[in-house]
Amino acid sequence: MAAVRIVTDSTADIPKEIREQLGIEMVPLKVHFGEETFLDSVTIEAEQFYTKLEQADQLPTTSQPSPVDFMDVYKRLIKEDPDAQIISIHLSSALSGTYQSAVLARNMLEIDEQITVWDSKSASYGFGLLVVAAAKAAQSGKTKDEVLEVIREIKGNMALYFLVDTLEYLQKGGRIGKAAAMLGSLLNIKPILSIDEEGEVASVDKVRGQKKAFARIVDMLKQQFGDQEIIVIEAHAKAENYADAFKALLEQHFAVRSVQYTTIGPVIGTHVGTGTLGVFICPATYAEYL
Repeated sequence: MAAVRIVTDSTADIPKEIREQLGIEMVPLKVHFGEETFLDSVTIEAEQFYTKLEQADQLPTTSQPSPVDFMDVYKRLIKEDPDAQIISIHLSSALSGTYQSAVLARNMLEIDEQITVWDSKSASYGFGLLVVAAAKAAQSGKTKDEVLEVIREIKGNMALYFLVDTLEYLQKGGRIGKAAAMLGSLLNIKPILSIDEEGEVASVDKVRGQKKAFARIVDMLKQQFGDQEIIVIEAHAKAENYADAFKALLEQHFAVRSVQYTTIGPVIGTHVGTGTLGVFICPATYAEYL
């Protein structure tokens, strides 16, 4: 049986040790501070990035990998194993051209039958956990089609929500208008964000204050998961206190099988800013893949 290899990009926010353990290939996006260019999670890690972000006079910008960046990875994997089947899972095409670069790379290599490029229509660990699930399914001996079925099923049964500490970054990135950002900041409005079916950032609700935001997310999770045992993954941008507080709240209301943490990396961090918390919830029935 041909080996199934998993490729992703840096916006999946998968810790390096997990990528290495599972043999996940990662193609980095780029972060630009003025004339300085860094490779996300390669030449700049989250801690260094957030320090530079707080000191920067202007917000950094980001850019996608080129098709050649993906071709180099695909060619190397095929050289290592000419029969390899590749699943390449990427940041929502509605948020970045990264997916399209991967598609172009596949088409240029003219080996469509060996490479499946999958638009996650999600961001950060919202698809990072799907990449991990794919790698674990592949390691267990599943075929490419079986791996794809696993991640489709998990995606259809998970929940994800983001809370941002400030609306400044979303406003500057064009996600919300300047007036809405100013009013929200003045009134301490906390938008509860998610990713919709089209892969766009969407506001699910707006409440005043962090405690009410946490409570509202718990209510929505109860509607989706009821009494099911759940797995919790939290991603944060210098927001350990928020992550710990929300973990404690979830454990009061749900049967929590496990809690995992990851850090929101430089590219996603550019667009959401410090103080952001992302929560990703899956039924514990998928524990073997998470």
